[in-house]
Amino acid sequence: MNPRLVALTGPLKGQVITLAAETSIGRGSSNHIAISDPSLSRRHCLITGAEAGFTLTDLGSSNGAYVNGVPVQERLLEHGDQISLGDSVFLFLLLEGETPAPARPVRLSDDELLKGLTVRLRREEAVYLTRAARDLNTLLKISAAINDARNLAALAGRLLEFIGEAVPAETGALLLLDEEGETGDEFGSTFAWERGQGACKEVCVSRTIARLVAREGAALLSNDALEGPDFSQAASLLAAQTRSLLAVPLTASDAALGVIYLATSDPVAWFDEDHLQLVSAVSAVAAIAIEKLRRVEWLEHENRRLREELDLGHDMIGESQRMREVYQRIARVAPTDSTVLLLGESGTGKELAARAIHQNSAREDSPFVAINCAALTETLLESELFGHEKGAFTGALVQKKGKLEIAQGGTLFLDEIGEMPLPQQAKLLRVLQEREFERVGGARTLKANIRVVAATNRDLETAVKQGAFRQDLYYRLNVVTLTLPPLRERQADIPLLASYFVARHSAKCKRQVRGLSPAARAALSAYDWPGNVRELENAIELAVALGSDELIQLEDLPETVLEVAPATSSGASSSDYHEAVKEAKKRLILRACEQSGGSYVEAAKLLNVHPNYLHRLIRNLNLKPLLKS
Repeated sequence: MNPRLVALTGPLKGQVITLAAETSIGRGSSNHIAISDPSLSRRHCLITGAEAGFTLTDLGSSNGAYVNGVPVQERLLEHGDQISLGDSVFLFLLLEGETPAPARPVRLSDDELLKGLTVRLRREEAVYLTRAARDLNTLLKISAAINDARNLAALAGRLLEFIGEAVPAETGALLLLDEEGETGDEFGSTFAWERGQGACKEVCVSRTIARLVAREGAALLSNDALEGPDFSQAASLLAAQTRSLLAVPLTASDAALGVIYLATSDPVAWFDEDHLQLVSAVSAVAAIAIEKLRRVEWLEHENRRLREELDLGHDMIGESQRMREVYQRIARVAPTDSTVLLLGESGTGKELAARAIHQNSAREDSPFVAINCAALTETLLESELFGHEKGAFTGALVQKKGKLEIAQGGTLFLDEIGEMPLPQQAKLLRVLQEREFERVGGARTLKANIRVVAATNRDLETAVKQGAFRQDLYYRLNVVTLTLPPLRERQADIPLLASYFVARHSAKCKRQVRGLSPAARAALSAYDWPGNVRELENAIELAVALGSDELIQLEDLPETVLEVAPATSSGASSSDYHEAVKEAKKRLILRACEQSGGSYVEAAKLLNVHPNYLHRLIRNLNLKPLLKS
């Protein structure tokens, strides 16, 4: 037995519902079958199953329950009964198929024809009824498939397969619009079907027609696609030799989801209005299910992304969109053993990102070794990186292991890789290619079981063109690239970082500092931080060390920050003083530039400051428009 209800009319029309041992039906959301129908009671009726069969019981409803048009209080249901509840009619099905009646002898009679009312059914009418039954069967199958589908790919495959049973299409496609597309008419997901092949890799579809149907929300039927003036020049139709095509929009919640696209090149087969109506009905039934499945898949994707972020161990601080993208990238690349090149301005936290990659990799229990290629001379860098043998050069009194050996099994972080001298670049290239090296002054080849993470704030492509960096090494390092955003591109993280540094340095200075004043917070957010996070930390450390209040005040911040601090209208306060200082600076600079005839160098001499400092003041005080005029 397979007890089930098929909704013939009402809000659940087209759905197939499997019955449990006890199934309640009503308007309330707590029912097993909840129907949004004001004519139903909150708990309308109950269907229970036992060995004797399934029984429908009216639970004292206002409008009653009807079986085959007869009101009932309690009724044992039979296969094929129709249950009417408010505006809904359900078909009760118990068996998978009817049992054929046994064969009986036939007796021919010469009795006269019936003389009463006679109904005659022509052949074409019988064909129509057969076709209607087939279409209804298709809708029932699709309704069942919708209930069973757990993902879009499975639903699309069954949908196109069942449509193909009722429509003479050779190929079909389900095209779903990209939810994040900028233009709104690009298809982000496509599913193809071909008769006799089921799901297939490729089906030729006219993008122009699909966009037109999705944009206008109107179905399209053409049986002369190659001859008609509208589409005869479409390259995709010519390539597929499409003679008949049928395209129906998928719409849910008054929004376009995509298109069901069917085509055939058979000159004998064509589509008619009945096919159009059937596919339109299928589209109406399937669109809501597709919308829900897309939402479920999006939620699953978001859950995976959030789990990756939560599971990712790191010491970086930031919740902005740019930093979330960095965390996602690290989560994807960390489990691999690929070489990573970290790019970004100085002070953006490239070493913290490198440590996060190591911490979340299979090498996390092995050493993380960092070396700054810009901080050492060429000779010292070679010794630090590769190690040396005793007596290899003057002062080499003992054998020394290099960073490559110390990092065995772990991660080697090469900071400021763009400053590495060319001779060392050639040796590092061999390490990356062959995974082996020798100590300085040694002859024994050592294996390098390491993962390399490099970082630079230089434009390596430009350095390659200028001959300052080896092209082959650049390609070896640039396997996976991760760019750390500057602080000015993630200003939402400035208050969070500032609060972290206040807590950190107040503990070091043994001062009770609760946080930042509103004016100080606004000034920090207005500054563009050319030195990035490192400059912000220095500014907070200075403010904690020199401040005397439990909150960091505006006057505690560095002068460079105060120069761009926004004006406030809070009456007489420290901000008035800083505004007066800024106005005085502006007047002095404008007067000096006027006296020097527009020469910044001469103006700097008049002001007794360095020209670079004068340039910074002009930029921070926004004086360039005044000087140009």
